[in-house]
Amino acid sequence: MKFDEKTVQTVWEKGRALNDKDSTEWRKDECGAWINRNQYGNEASEFGWKIEHIAPGAPQTAENLRPYQHENAFNQAAGQSHCRVTADRVNGITLMDHPSNPNHPTPYHVRNDGWM
Repeated sequence: MKFDEKTVQTVWEKGRALNDKDSTEWRKDECGAWINRNQYGNEASEFGWKIEHIAPGAPQTAENLRPYQHENAFNQAAGQSHCRVTADRVNGITLMDHPSNPNHPTPYHVRNDGWM
């Protein structure tokens, strides 16, 4: 959806401002990813951002919209942010067991809440 400049600015101001950065230029989204005001709609930039509708069934007015780094999103069904990028990193971890480790293969597992 295309938004007018007033709505884009209002949504921008919902991003998290930090004391050590110029808030007219830099903010963080709800995932903690850096976004740059001039990079709205630019998916080629690591600081590019988009506007996400966060209230299912509600009108797409400023109070129901939030800024998100272009790789992040808001999952309306789950009612929470889907964070692929936080700060300057892509989320993820690789846990590997080397065959020469004692007790290989290790019986580890990952729970739905992230514990390994």
